[in-house]
Amino acid sequence: MPKVKTKSGAKKRFSLTGTGKIKRKHAYKSHILTKKTTKQKRNLTHAGLVSSADMDRVKAMLNI
Repeated sequence: MPKVKTKSGAKKRFSLTGTGKIKRKHAYKSHILTKKTTKQKRNLTHAGLVSSADMDRVKAMLNI
């Protein structure tokens, strides 16, 4: 049986924490930043966690 491959897009976007949760970055922080307020850009900087509703899908992409 062949190896199960990880989705290469998912391994670039998600990382595991020590307790097994999945960290993610916020969207809308890459370009067209001039019209966004400083507060909005600052709040998008911090990493978030994947919600429990999406956890199974992300784990399937990462083969966890």
